[in-house]
Amino acid sequence: MATGAFADRGADLELVGIQKRFPGFTAIEHLNLVIPAGSFFALLGPSGCGKTTTLRLVAGLEDPTGGRILIGGQDVTGQKAYQRPVNTVFQSYALFPHMTVLENVAFGLRRRKIADAVAKAHEALRLVELDHLAARKPVQLSGGQQQRVALARAIVNRPALLLLDEPLGALDLKLRRQMQLELKTIQEEVGLTFLHVTHDQEEAMTMADTIAVMNKGRIEQMGTPELLYELPRTAFVANFLGQSNLFTGAVVGETSTSIAVDVAGRSIVVPKARSHRHAGDVTVGVRPEKITLHRQKPEPDPAHNVIGPGRVTDVSFTGVSTQYLVTVPGVGTIIVFEQNRSFGPVEGEGDEVWMTWNVEHGFGLDDDPAGPDPKFVADTTTKSIAAQRRAALVTELEEA
Repeated sequence: MATGAFADRGADLELVGIQKRFPGFTAIEHLNLVIPAGSFFALLGPSGCGKTTTLRLVAGLEDPTGGRILIGGQDVTGQKAYQRPVNTVFQSYALFPHMTVLENVAFGLRRRKIADAVAKAHEALRLVELDHLAARKPVQLSGGQQQRVALARAIVNRPALLLLDEPLGALDLKLRRQMQLELKTIQEEVGLTFLHVTHDQEEAMTMADTIAVMNKGRIEQMGTPELLYELPRTAFVANFLGQSNLFTGAVVGETSTSIAVDVAGRSIVVPKARSHRHAGDVTVGVRPEKITLHRQKPEPDPAHNVIGPGRVTDVSFTGVSTQYLVTVPGVGTIIVFEQNRSFGPVEGEGDEVWMTWNVEHGFGLDDDPAGPDPKFVADTTTKSIAAQRRAALVTELEEA
């Protein structure tokens, strides 16, 4: 793809053996990733996991220590940011306050001397449903409207790859959810490749076709939102993408289709197809909303796991559902979500309860309960960051 050319459709992105080391710590270690053309891809992870560094490497705002970056099959590792077929939408929007909405959107086109810049800007504004506000200044817009202007300014250039750096983080909850749906709709309409960086699990699951969960510079697990939620591979994914109840114990029995795990003298059955490990000490789990509370001990049922009795230690009413914390001797505290089908919580603090869930709803992790944590420890001291920035400044001055 020629530098600065308009893209008819999104291009695939490939990261090959990417490393990024700063003085004193490693941000990314041997990252390999392929994002198909035309997809909505999310990098999800906590602060410091390397997701924003990855985005900056793709954008050309940082140089990798090692590895290659390919966009549409073209190696762009050595190219400057302005030479890459990439645009970025930042959380801060970065709109020009002295320009109108139309002038902001048309700015890049005019700088590149593209014909019909104003007509193309109007077309982009119509896509985000803001053409009627083309004559306004950014200060006259709401936060959601400014975000859509920033998106239109990026889309109007028809980049092969659009990078979204937590663009919804400054919006309130209701507007953020509205914009999640709008972003997904726009991506499907324009057919560009979107790479979205976020720490918001719900945001990633709502918009992305594929999610890569990052932790300490590497990808823990990648797949569809449904796969990551229903079949997490590690404890980190199970607890970062939603909440999970995890139990560790030895496999004490098996059939052709399931394993039985001893947890404090209780047998928990998990399907083999939903478990990564089938022998030795394993960690199994179940999501809180899969569990049902009972005031009386349920009758034995091979299709359901039973744990109890336990004591309700906390009740939190959240509107749509109620969260219960139940302490079971020898097992610990179990989280239960129950949808509010009646008026208020049905159990109270101090109540004795039993818990059941369908065997088919359990999962088994790939983590070794006795194994050491292989992940390196990040050292994000201000001294290290300052040293790296000074080195970058010296290099920039030498090039000038």
